[in-house]
Amino acid sequence: MKSSELVEVAKLGRAVGLKGFLKLHNFSDFPEQFKKGGRFFIDEDESLEIAELDKEKSLVRFVGMNDRDAAFKLTNKILKTTREATRDSCKLEKDEFFWFDIIGCKIVENEQTLGVVDDIERISSQDYLHVKTDEKFIKEGSQKEFLIPYIDKFILHVDIDIQKIVTKDVVYFLE
Repeated sequence: MKSSELVEVAKLGRAVGLKGFLKLHNFSDFPEQFKKGGRFFIDEDESLEIAELDKEKSLVRFVGMNDRDAAFKLTNKILKTTREATRDSCKLEKDEFFWFDIIGCKIVENEQTLGVVDDIERISSQDYLHVKTDEKFIKEGSQKEFLIPYIDKFILHVDIDIQKIVTKDVVYFLE
């Protein structure tokens, strides 16, 4: 399993109690993927299976991790899953997309490519597309990167199949 094929979904915090529980810091919008029997990677070759989960306290214990010392070794590890597992366990509503599908999409306005999404940032409760500006605009004096609020005012259409996001009024961000 290549690490580039994995998606980060949570971070394991401090050990809690004596039975091997750890604090679970969920990065995703899909807490339902964390359930008994759920399998996650901590690196390309090592995976963990959830034995118990306390959703109210955000605590998790993994198979074979039955004491504080075993849990302590996992502190600050990042839990990852495959894109396929994410698609299987996390259901999207109409016009919702996984971040890993949005990253890499071209930003197009008035038939001009403004740039490519290279990351997504969540600031407060708002998502922003972090865009690397197209070389044409950089040569004309625009900044090398910019943010687009992911709201209907600016985002007209997203087509994951052709990796294209059609926008309006975003070209003014480049001035």
